[in-house]
Amino acid sequence: MKKLLTLLLTICLFQYISANDFIIVSPDKNLQVSVFLKEGTLNYNVNYKGKVILEDSPMGMITNVSDFSKDLVFIEKRDQVVNKTYSEPKIKKSHVEYLANEVVYTYQTPQEEKITVTFRVSNNDIAFKYALAQNGETARCIIEKELTGFKFPQQTTTFLTPQATPMTGWMRTKPSYEEEYIPDEPVGTPSKYGVGYTFPGLFHVGDNGWALISETGVSSLYCGSKLSEGTKEGLYTIAFPEEGENNGIGSAKPAISLPGETPWRTITVGDNLKPIVETTIAFDVVEPLYEPSKEYGFGRSTWSWLLWQDGSINYEDQKTFIDLSSELGYELVLIDNWWDTRIGREKIEELAQYAASKNVGICLWYNSNGFWSDAPQGPKNRMNTSVARKKEMAWLKSIGAKGIKVDFFGGDKQETMKLYEDILSDANDYGLAVIFHGCTLPRGWERMYPNFAGSEAVLASENLIFTQHANDTEAYNATLHPFIRNSVASMDFGPVLLNKRHNRNNDGGTERRTTETFQLATAILFQTPVQNFGITPNNLVEYPPFVIDFMKEVPTLWDETVFIDGYPGKYVILARRYAEQWYVAAINAEKEIKKLKVKLPMFSDTKVNIYSDRKDRSPQLEQVNIEKSGEITLEIQSGSGMILKN
Repeated sequence: MKKLLTLLLTICLFQYISANDFIIVSPDKNLQVSVFLKEGTLNYNVNYKGKVILEDSPMGMITNVSDFSKDLVFIEKRDQVVNKTYSEPKIKKSHVEYLANEVVYTYQTPQEEKITVTFRVSNNDIAFKYALAQNGETARCIIEKELTGFKFPQQTTTFLTPQATPMTGWMRTKPSYEEEYIPDEPVGTPSKYGVGYTFPGLFHVGDNGWALISETGVSSLYCGSKLSEGTKEGLYTIAFPEEGENNGIGSAKPAISLPGETPWRTITVGDNLKPIVETTIAFDVVEPLYEPSKEYGFGRSTWSWLLWQDGSINYEDQKTFIDLSSELGYELVLIDNWWDTRIGREKIEELAQYAASKNVGICLWYNSNGFWSDAPQGPKNRMNTSVARKKEMAWLKSIGAKGIKVDFFGGDKQETMKLYEDILSDANDYGLAVIFHGCTLPRGWERMYPNFAGSEAVLASENLIFTQHANDTEAYNATLHPFIRNSVASMDFGPVLLNKRHNRNNDGGTERRTTETFQLATAILFQTPVQNFGITPNNLVEYPPFVIDFMKEVPTLWDETVFIDGYPGKYVILARRYAEQWYVAAINAEKEIKKLKVKLPMFSDTKVNIYSDRKDRSPQLEQVNIEKSGEITLEIQSGSGMILKN
């Protein structure tokens, strides 16, 4: 049966328009990609259910040895159906079945230099990449420019976050991928800093549908890319890093050996937001780069630094948070910056032993730095060179550390991508999981690197401590992430801050505007295999037992994710399943109460626990019987949330 399905797809999903023009159709025939030559230049467009998502958009590249942007001639086409299944516990869906139509087109220049373009088209996703052949004795090239573009119709609005200018911000640590999103902007609106936009980018093509643009499969063999500034006509193109990134060290242009290829560019398309939220394309087209050295464990962690800040980096406070993790049944504790000087290695070894006696594993923070920012926090110069890194990791293994958090990277150059990969690969040799902060977007890394546990790359929870503005806009930002940033990769946000005031004693500093139930909901909405929660010891006695019991039980690994309803920047309702247990989380960022009738078939004819807020915004827990239809009306206050759990 599987072979018959593959044959039928092969017959019906590849269509010729003319000798040089082709159409690729998705398995369900709703998504259509046209690839064609126009006066020797390569172009493509995208339609979904007969409506235009991308107008004619350019393709091709210019290298230092050949120009693949003009005078191209079609040579050949190869096609197949890709039908595979894989398991990956660290993403939004643990078991994935991927069915796509793959076509490889080969073109050549007047000098007979060949470039191939591989397209994979599944029901709601497009992935494509370039490959260059070796030409004579030339076995290397520099990609001077990639012409790949995404031309949207004029009615399109955007949900984008600007790329920051390099070597700016606090201690010259930008870009740190923590800029704000602007919703529903017209295409072509200039970005805040004038250097384009960070992946991923969400586009609302009016009544025609939605598109999420990103990339995946970026390793040490290429740079990370971004979207250029948009034109008034709606064209955004692939752009390489800025020259000033990484303190100006390393080329902004990627270099590849020949034969060689680029990462995948991805486009997720739908006439609603469900395919955008549920996509797994970032992982569908990549493969693991090495075998895990052990079976890695992920899970929940406490983290003193978030609310207790630098002053908590001492032996006694860290024991307190080890005890907190133990009481909550959490697997981990994170000891943040300055531990090398404020606690010292001998005392860290003692803490590791104490944590092990409580069935808690320790993770330690590191500064990635060699020379790319002025961030002073230590330990420094332990992760930036192979010799120092392996010595440090051998010590970490010897004390039983479970993982590391590495912070303050310098951009997206190939030089920096190599550092990410070197840290991950070496850490695997020593059985260490890795989280990155002050860093770029992960691009398929959950599948590519078995010990990768997540990245920040978002305006994360530490900003709630730093500015009141972040608190005032917390609900708005939280309703964006499931549609954009967290849709394509794990997101180490550091959620669930139950203190009403963001300081150690819960009596000063910035003020939380959202409710406790909202905070609990973010434990479900924000997906990453290791969650560094913002819970503090006082929370255990300040809130009803059902609040703390929820946090003791909530998982960080999910078997299934289902989008229920929402609109980016306004509200979101999302369901996740772990084993047989379903969690449905809803939050509201709008000023008015949100009353929504939704269908939750996973709760059909079932008694569920509902966490919500009273009129005074205090948390409450009720049990409700859901009808056989699965329908229920949710009423969510502004800045509040709801959770349903079977």
